[in-house]
Amino acid sequence: MLSYKEMESPVGKLKLVANVNALVAILWERERPNRIKFAMLKCDPQQPILVETERQLQEYFAGTRNEFHLPLEPAGTEFQKKVWRALREIPFGQTRSYLEVAKSIGSAKAVRAVGAANGKNPLSIIVPCHRVIGANGTLTGFAGGIEVKAKLLAHERCRSFSARF
Repeated sequence: MLSYKEMESPVGKLKLVANVNALVAILWERERPNRIKFAMLKCDPQQPILVETERQLQEYFAGTRNEFHLPLEPAGTEFQKKVWRALREIPFGQTRSYLEVAKSIGSAKAVRAVGAANGKNPLSIIVPCHRVIGANGTLTGFAGGIEVKAKLLAHERCRSFSARF
């Protein structure tokens, strides 16, 4: 059984989802239906992993945290997990193109597959898919919306949401 907890953030309400061992998802308030599917979710605001995730996200939004230390168990294919591991290697405040991510995993021709894996990332913010941009520097698709992606990138450049919200 998966547990969830909702939290308010500067980018809207987030739904944190965990199993007994690890965080499995962070869902957006306006999450596209069926982007990430779960069988049964039980509200448990005191579940330790969820409480710790909320604390670390609050520090991130306050500008005092630039990396996360949480047990993670995203569900996906081996290729998706490889892409998600590569996303975690993108330094705080920096961006990479889909091609650069594809090259970093040794699959330079898999740019579209990298984009698809990026879109299926169940751990937004923690696994920083918002740091992936188009080859020409434009902001491209993001489950939380392009405006939120822009805010997250700006936050990481400035380190504090307080000046903007």
